[in-house]
Amino acid sequence: MLGGSVYIAFIRFALSLVGTILLFSLLSEPRYDRRKTVVCYILFGVAVTVPACIWYMLDWSNCVRIVAFAMFVCFCVFAVFMSRDPVYLTVYKLALTFYLLAVFLIGGIEVSVIFFDRNVWADIVTRIVLITFMAYFIDRKIKVDIRGFGYYVENELDRFSVGVMIISILFGIGFIMNPRAAEQTPYHLFQIITNFFLTGALQLLIFRLYLHIGKEREYQKENQLMQMNHRLLERNMEILQESVESGKRIRHDARHHNAVIAEHARRGQNEELLQYLKEYDREMNEHIAECICANTTVNNLLSAYTRKARREQINVTLDVDLGGNLTIPNIDLVTILANAYENAIYGCIEVKKQSSERECFIRLVLKRKKNKLAIICSNTCRIETEMKNGQPKPEFTGGIGVLSIIKTAENFGGEYDFKNDNGVFVFRLIMNIPAAT
Repeated sequence: MLGGSVYIAFIRFALSLVGTILLFSLLSEPRYDRRKTVVCYILFGVAVTVPACIWYMLDWSNCVRIVAFAMFVCFCVFAVFMSRDPVYLTVYKLALTFYLLAVFLIGGIEVSVIFFDRNVWADIVTRIVLITFMAYFIDRKIKVDIRGFGYYVENELDRFSVGVMIISILFGIGFIMNPRAAEQTPYHLFQIITNFFLTGALQLLIFRLYLHIGKEREYQKENQLMQMNHRLLERNMEILQESVESGKRIRHDARHHNAVIAEHARRGQNEELLQYLKEYDREMNEHIAECICANTTVNNLLSAYTRKARREQINVTLDVDLGGNLTIPNIDLVTILANAYENAIYGCIEVKKQSSERECFIRLVLKRKKNKLAIICSNTCRIETEMKNGQPKPEFTGGIGVLSIIKTAENFGGEYDFKNDNGVFVFRLIMNIPAAT
């Protein structure tokens, strides 16, 4: 180590801590607002650097060997409470910050030793340059990607893989910062460079891997949306075809009705004519399309899927209380309802294939209360329907729509759950209704 007075040590401690806080703040999502975050970090910095300086004065030899690691451990504990990210994701970002800390710590010392004859100010200036460069690069180039990558890690990466990855990074950095490796030989410098390269390459590979996995999942969502749109178009074509057939039937029947009415009129059979008109009116009322709710889009959607379900001999029960002035965009509402109803029909059809004795049903509840919208859809499903991460596996839903439902619901602060209740699949969702603008 380079040594120096306690004032120089204080500057180096403070600089290292500020650099660590700055880099971690760029990578993570803060739990509090900016002002409170800055105040907390300042108080933490004072609480850590002052004891470090006292330790430096009392026991210089042990302090210079492990003070950086001790301060970082304290920072790790504090950072867990300052970050809004899940704990294991915060730990991963702390491991990445530890790697960057090692870069500017070792980089500053090596530059000072090799080029400036162990000048402490050269070490300090080098640290400032490296921290500034890394902060600028992260802020301008990769901050958005690394936070998006954090989202993919949170949703795709299992805990065991996180643990193995972090341990690998810490072992690599621990070897680099080995306090006993004090000899400045070409071989030692080669070891440092090689370990930095390997540890950085590990970070890059993990980043690229899970970025690819996350984007692949996004493509799957888009593919599901396309399949959903295809099925909705099929339902609309069915409605159009039914309308055409109904129009042909009405025109054909109208000629017969007109002939009967004309014949009663010629014969002066007024009583018979009135009776016939009453029967005709009753028959027309029976064929009027079912009015499920006042919202036209939801009404047409539910009507189309209900007809499809009943053609499959599925018992459908609807409890819908929804006005026409809903502020949720129709496309989002259709995404949730169409996917839920489509999956329910698919589940019932799969049960019929497995056993013709089980009675298949779909119950759909759609209620609005103040600024909340509640959706409950339950249907017969295969008893062996399995869940993964709180969601049904794609093979039990036809691979359609669950991710689309979740993504759309989260856009409105929705809370949802899926469960298999002994052969009855239940989907529940409560979401916020935006205020009218």
